[in-house]
Amino acid sequence: MIKWGIIGVGNVTEVKSGPAFYKVEGSELVAVMRRNAEKAADYAKRHNVAKWFSDASELINSAEVDAVYIATPPDSHARYAIEAMRAGKPVYVEKPMARSFAECREMLKVSEETGMPIWVAYYRRTLPVFLKAKELIENDTIGKPLMVNIKLYKQAEERNQTIEEMHWHVFPEISGAGHFFDLASHQFDYLDFILGEVTEVKGNAKNLAGLYPAEDTVSGTWTHKSGVIGTGSWCFVVDKNSEEDEIEIIGENGKISLPCFSPPGILKLETSDRIKNMTFKNPEHVSQNLVQQVVNEISGNGKCVSTGISAARTSWVLDEMVRGYYQER
Repeated sequence: MIKWGIIGVGNVTEVKSGPAFYKVEGSELVAVMRRNAEKAADYAKRHNVAKWFSDASELINSAEVDAVYIATPPDSHARYAIEAMRAGKPVYVEKPMARSFAECREMLKVSEETGMPIWVAYYRRTLPVFLKAKELIENDTIGKPLMVNIKLYKQAEERNQTIEEMHWHVFPEISGAGHFFDLASHQFDYLDFILGEVTEVKGNAKNLAGLYPAEDTVSGTWTHKSGVIGTGSWCFVVDKNSEEDEIEIIGENGKISLPCFSPPGILKLETSDRIKNMTFKNPEHVSQNLVQQVVNEISGNGKCVSTGISAARTSWVLDEMVRGYYQER
């Protein structure tokens, strides 16, 4: 039985991930931490967790904790992960892996030095609809993949907020960049999974609405090692009627289209002789399949598909896409 401790029991751990650690086979959640002691205690009580802490180091060094899940904002991912690995604890980190590729490299260096593995919460690698798209590509259903196009346009909640009310996602010192890092990280990690690593990137990032410090609009092109060419555009300040969410994979004999975020579990396959719409159901806790893989690997029974090495590749792509914007600041 792998006994887990969670650092940072905020909203993401309520349904998406937290319950998976006490529901998957061979896993038990024994401790949680949040800087606000009252909220830590409340989470522990509601999720039937034996221990809670308001200090991360106390959880990391607890003899009862075998492995650590870090669910804090990205500015503390590297610090907590390195501390946990040096304490002899395997680590599972929320995405993106860290604020920058440089921080990811430091995490990987400590992982190699200590022999402690690190995994990252890119759970789309284990969800049915995304696995189906991968299967269709590998089965040559659309022929040789040629291009991939991404569109993600969302309205800005920040239009009606003061700077003090805005979420940490739009403050680069915490998140690394803006909403682009939070959301495009899932998309690029998935493309890494199905099309191979990216070898060339060119990006253009701007702040067009002036609502917050981070970039709000990004476009770019990239090339996968497999030769597939990618194009993408992201804007987080559009009108509601202009919202879009699509990943389109074009092959010699057809194409696959699916949203990355909403609605979940929908895939459209188009070939010369058919158009087929497919729907898939996600697990109750969307991280559950990936958490099971992590537990299995720690237990010596299989491998997890989302590693620190693959996640760091995604962080490199993200950095390259917005590099010009932050160099100009």
